Amino acid sequence: MEQIKLGNVTVTRVREYYGSVEMTPDTFFPESSKEVWDDGASWLSPHFLHPETNTVNSAIQTWVLRSAGRTILVDTGVGNHKDRPYAPVWSRLETGFLAELARAGVEPEDVDIVINTHLHIDHVGWNTYLDGRQWVPTFPNATYLMPKDDFDFWNPENGHKPLLGRGNQNVFEDSVAPVHRAGQTLLWENSHRIDADLRLDAAPGHTPGSSVLTLASGSDRAVFVGDLLHTPVQILEPDANSCFCEDPAGARATRREVLGRAADNNALVIPAHLGGHGAAEVVRDGTKFAIKGWAPFTPYTEQG
Repeated sequence: MEQIKLGNVTVTRVREYYGSVEMTPDTFFPESSKEVWDDGASWLSPHFLHPETNTVNSAIQTWVLRSAGRTILVDTGVGNHKDRPYAPVWSRLETGFLAELARAGVEPEDVDIVINTHLHIDHVGWNTYLDGRQWVPTFPNATYLMPKDDFDFWNPENGHKPLLGRGNQNVFEDSVAPVHRAGQTLLWENSHRIDADLRLDAAPGHTPGSSVLTLASGSDRAVFVGDLLHTPVQILEPDANSCFCEDPAGARATRREVLGRAADNNALVIPAHLGGHGAAEVVRDGTKFAIKGWAPFTPYTEQG
């Protein structure tokens, strides 16, 4: 199953990549304990941890929402033909993502809204495609919702010095600026209501403009948390940041707040990169959290 219904909203998972990101747990999540990985090896492997190489498995995927008569994409992955000199695992890819999107019933012209939860390399790539020598918007009829704080932070003209160093090099120029020049961006701040069932809220920490998308439709609840979580280990150890969090203290506080809200409202937690069943229900477990159950999406099994 790659599609579920939450109230009036249909949620479909579309894969770009699944497999190792060539980072060990202690590199990717330096604040996590070795014990939680060792104790969880039986269920973390193979969906979240590559058993032979001891490297973290991740999914690059787009969540397609059909809500109030509109087609909405949540994050757009890495993209094809992008030059990523400081992130070779994502450089000059040639994936069949648009064909996968078509298999889900979505052509580029059908998309009404693109949500970039933040503007990291693996969340904006399919915002654009290479047309001859020009990067042009992939979704010509869409409004791209981008957090203004991230737009300003990653704009090289503003001279910020990110934790990633040059890790996000070229991303603004080839995947953000062309959409903005085309007049297709809406730069929002604090909160943005999309429709009666969907709302974007600022959730800073991972990046200055990181955001979460809350779905509340009928009795169903879900929260698309972007990169607040890369692994279910961060549910068990919510203070364990990834190595990519710009504001570590802010990321911890935001993660705890969002997980607490999800637990209290029985909301499905849907991260950007979770393999396996793709999403989880969480409950409070003292000062931490535990996994109550998994979403019914079919786990990815094939690497690549």
